[in-house]
Amino acid sequence: MINSNPNGMLSTAAASSANTAVQPPGLKTYFKTPEGRYKLHYEKTHPSGLLHYAHGKTVTQVTLAHLKDKPAPSTPTASSSSFSTSSGVRSAAARLLGGSNGSRALSFVGGNGGSKINGSNSRIGSLGSSSSSNSMGNSNFDGKGSYLVFNVGDAIFISDLNSQDKDPIKSIHFSNSNPVCHAFDQDAKDGHDLIIGLISGDVYSVSLRQQLQDVGKKVVGAQHYNKDGSVNNSRCTCIAWVPGGDGTFVVAHADGNLYVYEKGKDGANDSSFPFVKDPMQFSIAHARYSKSNPLARWHICQGSINSIAFSTDGAYLATVGRDGYLRVFDYCKEQLVCGGKSYYGALLCCAWSMDGKYILTGGEDDLVQVWSMEDRKVVAWGEGHNSWVSGVFFDSYWSSPNSEGTGETVMYRFGSVGQDTQLLLWDLEMDEIVVPLRRPPGGSPTYSTGSQSAHWDSACPVGNLQPAPSTRDVPKISPVVAHRVHTEPLSGLIFTQESVLTVCREGHIKIWMRPGVVESQSNNSETLSSTSLKEKPLFSSKVGSSSYKL
Repeated sequence: MINSNPNGMLSTAAASSANTAVQPPGLKTYFKTPEGRYKLHYEKTHPSGLLHYAHGKTVTQVTLAHLKDKPAPSTPTASSSSFSTSSGVRSAAARLLGGSNGSRALSFVGGNGGSKINGSNSRIGSLGSSSSSNSMGNSNFDGKGSYLVFNVGDAIFISDLNSQDKDPIKSIHFSNSNPVCHAFDQDAKDGHDLIIGLISGDVYSVSLRQQLQDVGKKVVGAQHYNKDGSVNNSRCTCIAWVPGGDGTFVVAHADGNLYVYEKGKDGANDSSFPFVKDPMQFSIAHARYSKSNPLARWHICQGSINSIAFSTDGAYLATVGRDGYLRVFDYCKEQLVCGGKSYYGALLCCAWSMDGKYILTGGEDDLVQVWSMEDRKVVAWGEGHNSWVSGVFFDSYWSSPNSEGTGETVMYRFGSVGQDTQLLLWDLEMDEIVVPLRRPPGGSPTYSTGSQSAHWDSACPVGNLQPAPSTRDVPKISPVVAHRVHTEPLSGLIFTQESVLTVCREGHIKIWMRPGVVESQSNNSETLSSTSLKEKPLFSSKVGSSSYKL
């Protein structure tokens, strides 16, 4: 499951064949698509010696963070009574430094082995930050670039996307609680741009830029929310910034509750909320006092909320959970708009199309479900996975051949990954999908070919959740590509302008370059200086244009 920012771009020249990792038997270093070959460029992973114990307690998530050229303003380093601003990546790096009252002891261990300790009687214990041999120091960090933040076991790792080194440039370890989810805000107005949720329920906001500037040298400040589970002590499951929310973010938990926070408010001013009367029903409670944080509690479902996703404009929030339901909310009006049940089992992931017309979901029924916001129903099922679907995402950088010059998207490309270790790519062209038609006013039911169920006759009433549809009633689509990319079950994927990133639950990341990108980078690298390579993207147009077709 990946809540991601797709704006980062690779700007390095192509890796030589010697730099491409040798694949295990049965795994190929490329896969073919209608537009050409995607090639394995390089891999990212964690130094196994830095892990304190087995990975199994958490599933790796990845956030892509693109730091802008202009550094964010910073404030003095945090002390026991204040926090320095931080700009962060979507990872548990935020667990740095304790609450503002100094009651938590957190030890930050730099690369030289020194440490600073604030407060006492910490339940979570010490936090250590170390860096690998290729880590950047203050003098070398230019305040910009694209970075991968990912969690493995008790640690958060930060890796330079533009570097072909496998090892991360920084690692942060937690002694008694594991990071499980993170999110990055590229448009943050101050330094804090990375939020991190932990198994303990604790939440932190930090600065990615400041983390990178201070590697191994000093304590990096963080704002602490839900300290020691004071508001909710159940596991954080997913976390997201509200688009255009000016520092507002939401955190979902394993008990079916979602909380709305404001990063500008003191995390120590915890809110108290009334007891949830009916765990089966959606309900919202607001904090009594204006200074309280979180601002509100949304009780969404009984059981875990497994994934959340905002539409691009921030108008709608989609959630999927243990009970198998997709729910779509009008975020500003705080109303349940529509939703529906999976064919079978829990839903594990969800994602919006860039235009807000479609929502993808995947889960334990091995299906990729395409939900239409216009029709408020499932309009297609993707069949191709042999196990649970753990990640779905639209490819916003791909454009179909028949959409050029029309100004309207007529075909979508999206990807999915699953516990079957496969990456699947799909093309969704609604004009070619046989969809059951609605009942005309005053007439008899009318269906297109293949529909035999009356429950598709009318649109779903606003606020109601649909039952699971019959297999006969939903059109099926097949993937254009099915490729086994890892030996371990997959947990997510990210599309960038020049590549597709896949990640397995054990913390190994692979970067697959789009057709034509590697060759173009190799040619351009002969005429571009190292400075221009570092500061200027090689491509400005979306991948999928004619220049990338093979």
